[in-house]
Amino acid sequence: MIFEPTDVQLFKQKALAWANTFDTMCYLDSNNYADPYGKFDALIFVGIKQEIDPKNGENFEKLANFRKQNPGFITGFFGYDLKNEVENLSSNNVDGLHFPDLYFFAPQITITINKNTVEIIGENEAEICQKLEEFEPVDSSGSAPSVDLQSRFSREEYINAVEKIKAHIVRGDIYVTNFCQEFYAENADIVPLSIFNKLNSSSPTPFSSFFKWKGNYIICASPERFLAKRGNQLISQPIKGTARRDNDSAVDQRIKKELRNHPKELQENVMIVDLVRNDLTHSAKPGTVKTAELFGIHSFKQVHQMVSTVVCEIRDDVSAVEAVKNTFPMGSMTGAPKISAMQLMEQYERSKRGVYSGAIGYFSPDDDFDFNVVIRTLLYNSAEKYLSFHVGGAITYHADPEREYEECLLKAKAILGVLQIPPVYPLS
Repeated sequence: MIFEPTDVQLFKQKALAWANTFDTMCYLDSNNYADPYGKFDALIFVGIKQEIDPKNGENFEKLANFRKQNPGFITGFFGYDLKNEVENLSSNNVDGLHFPDLYFFAPQITITINKNTVEIIGENEAEICQKLEEFEPVDSSGSAPSVDLQSRFSREEYINAVEKIKAHIVRGDIYVTNFCQEFYAENADIVPLSIFNKLNSSSPTPFSSFFKWKGNYIICASPERFLAKRGNQLISQPIKGTARRDNDSAVDQRIKKELRNHPKELQENVMIVDLVRNDLTHSAKPGTVKTAELFGIHSFKQVHQMVSTVVCEIRDDVSAVEAVKNTFPMGSMTGAPKISAMQLMEQYERSKRGVYSGAIGYFSPDDDFDFNVVIRTLLYNSAEKYLSFHVGGAITYHADPEREYEECLLKAKAILGVLQIPPVYPLS
């Protein structure tokens, strides 16, 4: 069923509130960012027609079989720790969330939104449309969430760890890595959809998502695309390089220019671009891997980001699922050399990344797909009342440990804001 609502933004709010009444759903929103590779302004997947059993490993093989059985839309996430299936690695750090490494479902109902056009796919489409028109959006202006936030690292511990990581770089063990820290709260009491609405308002990004399944929630304001397939083309857009926004336009432009010319930011970006180019060769037709954009500065409400775009033509013998596996985990969240960096971070980090550093997205009926990088994200296990978010930064030879810590706080600013926690909190 295809129609044009009078107010698309209000329709999205109603549809999201309605979808949230189901046990399992996924909402993906581009927030109207101009994207030459985007196919949908928003996607809403509701209810389970079929799902993957996330137990007992062999996740990529299970997903490949699941995809063959469900050639329409499917949606889900890849957790970072699938690295242990791709390479001979392990994850033994603290895990307070207990999310699976992979979860996908085929939805009973799919709602696609493009500009002013909405399409509902599923049974009883007219009835669903009527329900959506009558549904009330969620009021997200309620009381503050009850959250006692803690950190796995003190400021001093984080800085000392960065110094030790830099020593590995000096020795030549790695060139660049992504070092992450967790902020968490036990006995946390939040209203997940209200938190998402506030986060999406304060930090609208092109890969925002709200994923709910069986009492677990992913509340995501990601600006980064991991990997997309458009016809015979694969597209990856790694982000390396972050700078704050300023209300003064002249100052803001100066900050933007400084980011574009900062030696450390350029160094880490080009290293990851080289890594992504190498990852794509495993799926690409020979000679087709190209850097379509290098060091592009993309501005979002909270930050400026340095974004590069790498593309290739996918080989005829590589399936969509294989293309994801061949590049996973994404280079922007690992480092180079990739395996050595992941091994080292397992030693220095103090918590399991889980869905953080993974990807959320969809496979579509034409066998295209689009997956983000799970950053700037709250993760919540409502049964155990455990709330978590990670922030990370690229560590290179030129990294300033104190500045890296400050960059972590900058990346956490929007999340701390919606939790109504002063941004100075982690400095204490």
